[in-house]
Amino acid sequence: MLSGVLPFYDDTAVKIFEAVLHANLYFPTRNFHAVSLATKDLLRRMLYKDVSRRFSVEQVLDEPSIEELAIMIQKSKHLVAFTGAGISTSCGIPDFRGPKGVWTLQRAGKGVPEASLPFHRAMPSLTHMALVELERAGILKFVISQNVDSLHLRSGIPREKLAELHGNCFRELCPSCGTEYLRDFEVETIGMKETSRRCADTKCGAKLKDTVLDWEDALPPKEMNPAEKHCRTADVVLCLGTSLQITPACNLPLKTIRNGGEILIVNLQPTPKDKKATLVIHGQVDKVIAGAMHLLNLWIPPYIRIDFVKLSLSHSPKSKKTYVKWCLKIASIHGQRAPLAFLKSAEVSFPERPDLKTAFLQKQPFYLKRETLRKRPFKMLLTFNFSDGCGCSCTTIEWPINFQVRNYRSQKTTLFVIKTRSFKSYGMRLTRNLTLDSMLFWRETSIPGLKSPYMLL
Repeated sequence: MLSGVLPFYDDTAVKIFEAVLHANLYFPTRNFHAVSLATKDLLRRMLYKDVSRRFSVEQVLDEPSIEELAIMIQKSKHLVAFTGAGISTSCGIPDFRGPKGVWTLQRAGKGVPEASLPFHRAMPSLTHMALVELERAGILKFVISQNVDSLHLRSGIPREKLAELHGNCFRELCPSCGTEYLRDFEVETIGMKETSRRCADTKCGAKLKDTVLDWEDALPPKEMNPAEKHCRTADVVLCLGTSLQITPACNLPLKTIRNGGEILIVNLQPTPKDKKATLVIHGQVDKVIAGAMHLLNLWIPPYIRIDFVKLSLSHSPKSKKTYVKWCLKIASIHGQRAPLAFLKSAEVSFPERPDLKTAFLQKQPFYLKRETLRKRPFKMLLTFNFSDGCGCSCTTIEWPINFQVRNYRSQKTTLFVIKTRSFKSYGMRLTRNLTLDSMLFWRETSIPGLKSPYMLL
């Protein structure tokens, strides 16, 4: 097939397809006696019966480059990834200089593209999760990101192995003690300004600041110093989805060349640094990385996102103690005033108590006040309606309430934290599967324990 001569005795289409599909190839002519196993494997992938797994012409033409990329990744002793907006476009976040990028369309007099889903619901791409697997395998030593979307942290890259040069729109920093807080909502300010929250450390309590740089801001030393160190140490810097035009960040990969290292570039368009690179592949980053991971025989793990919601139930007896006044609050673990970006509304019903009306909570903060008989327990059914872009529209949990039992005898708040899990898997053709597990909940014994889900220690 590759040289124009059919390498099969049986020339029927069905037999040819079956032979290639099962890699049962026989090459009788001298033109084919030395065809490698890798070529047989490539032919098989070109003719997969499952169209979603079949290689495209572009992937076939790029196969030698992808194979070289995989070999260089495998041989590297200190691999550093340098990432740009191009690795997040498949997540629904527009880039800047791509064919449909923000600046490209602005120059053409067209409207600025919008994200295809709420920013806080964007999930890591195949490339993000491939980098996680490379880090877990001990191949990838450090990630330098120019993005502010927090997808590297969400995917599972350890904070100590990540430099976010331009900040993170979901991360806040305490300027006094240095504690970082990762939020599930976009921080409302940019330019390292004070936000509306304070440090949770009782010994500190300083006002927090955002971490997103404004145009005139210098790159923070806390991010820049380790990035420079790892670029000097690296024998391979892998540039993914970046135009390499934003200074001074774009010059970081060049530091590896001065110490004998090599630059690999995977980007949809040419970059000013292509001539400096050992290998350049112009193509969609996800597809190229998927091919490289296949050749490396490395599995791309699914992404599991965990969200938290805090439920609190406070109550107090009336004077005769026959009735109980109670208040249900549905809030963020980041504070009563923090937004629940992934919740659109909530519904509270009482399936075994027709005398209690169903409540529809449409506005944040969500809370419900009721008065019920102390001696009459009931079940509360909570239905959460999720925002657009979530894996499912709603989910429900059941909460039994009995003010006679020991846990409810005190007038203090009863506190629960609900944990939701969103799942996304990655196939060879970037197929995606998004579901939401049934909600789990447990009692938290102390408020300080709530710091753990969002503090970056």
